[in-house]
Amino acid sequence: MYAVFIKEINSFLNSLIAYIVIAVFLTTIGLLMWVFPESSVLEYGYADMSTLFNLGPYVFMFLIPAITMRFFAEEKRTGTNELLFTRPMTHMDVILGKYFAGFVLVLLSVLPTLLYFLSVYQLGQPVGNLDISGTIGSYIGLLLLGGVFVSIGVLSSSITDNQVVAFVLAVFFCFVLYSGLESLATIDIWGGEALVLQQMSMVFHYGALSRGLIDMSDIVYFISVIAAMLLLTKLCLDARKWG
Repeated sequence: MYAVFIKEINSFLNSLIAYIVIAVFLTTIGLLMWVFPESSVLEYGYADMSTLFNLGPYVFMFLIPAITMRFFAEEKRTGTNELLFTRPMTHMDVILGKYFAGFVLVLLSVLPTLLYFLSVYQLGQPVGNLDISGTIGSYIGLLLLGGVFVSIGVLSSSITDNQVVAFVLAVFFCFVLYSGLESLATIDIWGGEALVLQQMSMVFHYGALSRGLIDMSDIVYFISVIAAMLLLTKLCLDARKWG
């Protein structure tokens, strides 16, 4: 697993993928938080980080699939998938190595936003007039959400050898699990099942964490979805006899 992890990290750094993803994420969030009047913190009149945490997931919804779409398609195209298994490595070792490499890139994208947090903290009247517990919960939720999106991207890239198809599938699955299920729950046909649908959506659990309510049930939900996606990835690779 470690060898795959290092290989993917080096691939990100050598191809400038990491720098581009981080720059695009920070620039997009920076413009939304400080420049565009519809979402600018400076226009709110009070210290608030909601722009980052409300719009960040939708930025991740496109950036993360752009990272993960090449994971298995690229290996198949270059023939390095067979080379991977000349070492004593299982499919799960390869999957976890790629997953953690993608998650590290998400972590590196989120860390610089602490500068935005410090800026908003100083802008508060008085200084520090900011919901700290809600902000901490939101950061935890954003990282867990990024982890789920990476696992969905890994699964999508194992389904097809076409990178564009893998990207489209990942964006679609991310959208459905994040807010699509909650939107379906609002349709007046489900009756008592609407709440079940709503609780299956990631936005429900993400919203709970964003309120500063760090409940283990929400954390277990995200970890369970990640585990399920990685297990499905293994089943896909086994079925396709990948490697």
